[in-house]
Amino acid sequence: MNLLLIGSGGREHALAWKLSQSSQVGRIFVAPGNGGTATTAKCENVAIADSDLSGLLAFAQTHVIDLTVVGPEVPLVAGIVDLFQTAGLRIFGPVQSAAQLEGSKAFSKAFMQRHQIPTGWARVYSDFEEAADFVHSLDALPVLKASGLAAGKGVVLPASQDEAVEVLRQMLVERSFGAASATVLVEERLTGPEVSVLAFCDGKNIALMPPAQDHKRLLTGDRGPNTGGMGAFAPSPQATPAFLEEVESSVLRPAIDGMAAEGTPYVGVLYAGLMLTADGLRVLEFNCRFGDPETQVILPLLESDLVDLLLACIDGRLDEVTPIWQAGAAATVVLASGGYPGHYATGKEIHDIAKAEAAGSTVFQAGTALTDGRLLTSGGRVLAVTGLGEDLPAAARQAYAGLAHIAFDGAVWRTDIARKSV
Repeated sequence: MNLLLIGSGGREHALAWKLSQSSQVGRIFVAPGNGGTATTAKCENVAIADSDLSGLLAFAQTHVIDLTVVGPEVPLVAGIVDLFQTAGLRIFGPVQSAAQLEGSKAFSKAFMQRHQIPTGWARVYSDFEEAADFVHSLDALPVLKASGLAAGKGVVLPASQDEAVEVLRQMLVERSFGAASATVLVEERLTGPEVSVLAFCDGKNIALMPPAQDHKRLLTGDRGPNTGGMGAFAPSPQATPAFLEEVESSVLRPAIDGMAAEGTPYVGVLYAGLMLTADGLRVLEFNCRFGDPETQVILPLLESDLVDLLLACIDGRLDEVTPIWQAGAAATVVLASGGYPGHYATGKEIHDIAKAEAAGSTVFQAGTALTDGRLLTSGGRVLAVTGLGEDLPAAARQAYAGLAHIAFDGAVWRTDIARKSV
C-alpha cells in the first residue's frame, strides 16, 4: 500500500514510525513531515502544507495513494475528509461536520448538553460588554476559551476578575486568537486530576486506547505557562477499570450515538479530555484526532497492526478487530526550544539522538528539519523522548536515560514527567 500521512509534528513522526512497521505498507509520503519522518523507514517527505487541501488531493490522485491518514486538526476541520471521500479516496478521520467537536467549542458544549454528557456549565459570547458583565456577576473565577482552533493556546485561567475582563477584551475586541476568538466561552473552572481517553471509532463502534495523562506547564512542578504539552505517560493510574467503564458509557458512547443520530457519524479517533472532580467525571473538551504528546506514549504500547485498525474504522467493522496492547507503561519527555511557548530561536543543531536510541529510548521528532545533512531545530517543541518499562517509574527512568544523551543549545525540559502520579 501507498500511504499519505498529513502533518509535521511529533504525533506524525510517531504515526509514521508505527505505520512503517506494517507489512502491508510499501511507501509512506509525509506532507510536509519533519527531520524525523525524513529518515523513518519507508517514509519520504513531500513539500505540501497540511492546509493545502487541493494540493494534497492532487498528490494522492497522481501517486495512487491507497490510504490517507490525517494527523492535525486544522485540515480535518477544513473538510479534507469530505474532499477525499468525494474523490473516491480512502482517508482516516472525521468529516467536517463531525470535526466540529473540536473546531467549535461552542458547538461541542451545546452537543454535550443535548446528549447529557457530563461537563461544566458555560456561556457563549461574541459581545465583549455582555461577556464582561457576566464575569463581574460571578462569585468564582471562570475559564475563558476561544471557541475556534487556537493551536492549543486558546484557554486562559485568569487570576482575578480584572484579568478575566482584560483577556475577554483581547479575545473579543483585539482578536488575540484571530477568528478563533470571535466567539468565546466563559466556562466553569473545574479542579481535579486530568485524564485523556482516546478511542478508535467507526461511526457506531468504539475501541478504547490506554488512558494517558500529559503535563501542560512548561516547568518542573507545574510552574510556568501552559504549553502544547511537555510530556505524557500511559496508562494513567487514575483510570481504573470502573472509571473506564464510566467513560465509555457516559461520554464516548453518548457522543458516538449522538453524532450518528444527528446525521454525522463519527469515524476516526475521538479524544476526550476529562477531569475527575469532587462531583464526578466531567468532559473538558473533545479533540477529533490523535493527541500530541499522547500519541508518543500510546502507539509504542500498541502491538496490533495500526493499518488494520484504521481500515476497520473506515469500513465500519471495528467490532471485528480487537486492538492488542502490551503490558507495562510508557512515558515521554519533551525537549523544547529556549523561550517556548513565547519567542524562541531556531536553527540549533541537535546532537546524539542515535545514542539515546541505542540506550533503549525512542525519539520522536517534532520541530526539526534536515538541512545539508544536519538535524536542526525548527519549532518550539523539538523532540519527545519515549521510554517503555514494566511500570511508570521504569518507563520514566528509561525516557530520562535517553534524554541524557541528547543536546542542543537552549534546550528546556521538565524533570518530573510521570512522577506526580506514581
